Amino acid sequence: MARVPYLDDTQAPELKPLADRIRAQRGGRLLNLYRALLNSPGVADAWLQYFTVIRQRCDLPARDRELVILIIALINDAEYEYRGHIPFALQAGLTQAQLDELPHWRDSAAFSDRDRAVLAMAESMTRDVKVPDEVFAQVQQHFAPRQLVELAATIAGYNMVSRVLEALRIDHEAD
Repeated sequence: MARVPYLDDTQAPELKPLADRIRAQRGGRLLNLYRALLNSPGVADAWLQYFTVIRQRCDLPARDRELVILIIALINDAEYEYRGHIPFALQAGLTQAQLDELPHWRDSAAFSDRDRAVLAMAESMTRDVKVPDEVFAQVQQHFAPRQLVELAATIAGYNMVSRVLEALRIDHEAD
């Protein structure tokens, strides 16, 4: 059970413009995460803007983005985040076999050198914050500076997502 109330524009009509923007940018739905964030409209608005940029306005390929989101969710034991991104990961080109192997990516043949570099950076940033030079050198072989910034911002952002989800105990959407 969530630690904060879930709000929407039916309970707080003043939230309607923001709730409508969230729905418009998130496939017509007002997910529990956003309903919790609406307790602080400024945070909800900034969150929406940031993750709209990360998901829709970056040059970082969606496949790489979804790969890091899933490994972050696994490391942080953020089931809501993991389950929510499986469809996006599959749509972006990851396979079910890769999803199945993700917890053991270091020992799996299912991932390319690029995947391994991305996963190592995500794991370093998630577990240790700092990225060792050898890890960054590997990822740098596959990305231009803009994409490196976007990769780091994506990893940092989705670590924030899992931490908020888990701290506030956000419930999965009813199926």
